[in-house]
Amino acid sequence: MVCILLLVLLSTAEAQNHTVYLIPGQGADARLYKNLVVDSSYQVKHIGYYTPEKGWDMKTFARELAKQIDTTETYSIIGVSLGGMLATEMADFLQPEKVIVISSAKCRLEFPGRYRFQKVVPVHRIVPGFTIKLGARILQPIVEPDRNKDKETFKSMLNSKDPKFLKRTTTMIITWRRKSYNKDIVHIHGDLDKTLPPRFVNFDYLVEDGSHMMVLTRGDLISELVNHILKE
Repeated sequence: MVCILLLVLLSTAEAQNHTVYLIPGQGADARLYKNLVVDSSYQVKHIGYYTPEKGWDMKTFARELAKQIDTTETYSIIGVSLGGMLATEMADFLQPEKVIVISSAKCRLEFPGRYRFQKVVPVHRIVPGFTIKLGARILQPIVEPDRNKDKETFKSMLNSKDPKFLKRTTTMIITWRRKSYNKDIVHIHGDLDKTLPPRFVNFDYLVEDGSHMMVLTRGDLISELVNHILKE
């Protein structure tokens, strides 16, 4: 009985030294994860965004953001949308226990055709940042109506974004060159994701009635999946 108790205590102590880092999407911040409940045996920390320097690509931004991660402790990384792309890059030069990407793409081959078109016809380079922000405000509720379940949070997160951040990260996404990825990455995707349609994505878990916004709108189910994956 004592041995079992010691094993349980040791297991709990190990988990408490395990930090889960959360990276939000392009138009979001830490509030995106407000309905994600990670098992209390893990520590949770949020990766904070800032406006990248002009000319930075996805890999460079990932390396800069990774400075917020304490690599002396055991850790895992979870990223949504743009955050998932950055987490995929981090998997190349960090050694996390787990990398979980949600509502995202792990390489440009998982992008729909419109992304590839914008790379050939780079309209994003001449469109001002405030226009990109305005376009996101208009298109977000149309393309992903599920956001209306918590539209005030989505509106507030997007409104708080620096137009320069949106323009530079849009360029990062459209010009992303990655064609392969670490096969240990676990991918959760929604079957109703209109931003990154699942037919292009090599996912591990497909969430029924899951949209691009499901981390916030289906927090209970995503929490269950995430905790299962972390403990595998």
